[in-house]
Amino acid sequence: MAFVNSEFKLFLGGTGFSDNSSSEPPSRPAPPPVEVLASEVFEVSSTVKCLLEAVNLDGLTLLKARVSTEEVLGVPDSDLVPGVYEGGLKLWEGSLDLVKALRSEIHKGELSLKGKKVLELGCGHGLPGIFACLEGATAVHFQDFNAEVLRCLTIPNVNANLTDTTPIFETEVRYFAGDWSQVHQCLPHEYNIILMAETIYAISAQQSLYKLIKKCMKRPGGVTYMAAKKHYFGVGGGTRQFLSMVKKDGVMDASLVAEVADDSSNVREVWKLSVKRGLKS
Repeated sequence: MAFVNSEFKLFLGGTGFSDNSSSEPPSRPAPPPVEVLASEVFEVSSTVKCLLEAVNLDGLTLLKARVSTEEVLGVPDSDLVPGVYEGGLKLWEGSLDLVKALRSEIHKGELSLKGKKVLELGCGHGLPGIFACLEGATAVHFQDFNAEVLRCLTIPNVNANLTDTTPIFETEVRYFAGDWSQVHQCLPHEYNIILMAETIYAISAQQSLYKLIKKCMKRPGGVTYMAAKKHYFGVGGGTRQFLSMVKKDGVMDASLVAEVADDSSNVREVWKLSVKRGLKS
């Protein structure tokens, strides 16, 4: 948890999300999906302070931007406001787990990102997607619920990590905001690899997320890497509950890639999803 933004109330696996329900505004309809242009970051750079910190991931150093929810969204000290803010400004443990798992998969020869089209769902800081850029992906698209998160956090963080000395300028980098039930309307489909971390905490959103994965993942051969906690206490989701839904659907196979049990928080896992052999649609 050393790299989780200390400005926010921490999500510790044994306690669940902060309960700020008494001070949060009511949920409202999700904004329509939209592509956010990288140039839009300059529109907010003068009003939102963005600080950078180094994150060491077993020898790989990436930068993590830090901004205030108050400045970006007018939401003070909150992890989650349903329909308004979905936690994208905070660096969750699963993002770090996912980058480490991807590095391990590459080292073992189980994965190559070179030349692949990659989508990171619920990206926030976008560290897994940034790693895909560094590994030579042809295209990396970042999606988050809030356009403000992309403008004030994701884009500055991508720019900070992919400097003029980074030899990956052939990578197509794009950003999309919107709810999972609608964002497919502006997303190019057919991604070789979909990445997502800490996206399955809310049971109410899992069906939309799973449908989006099936719409966007290339067939045959596409895979989804999912990092999440085994249980999200207080909000109902978790890997066991989500994988039960996947198994019942019967379209995808799931295999465990990594498990993190450090005795200080809930068990965290990284899973790989792929369409079962013989299924094309």
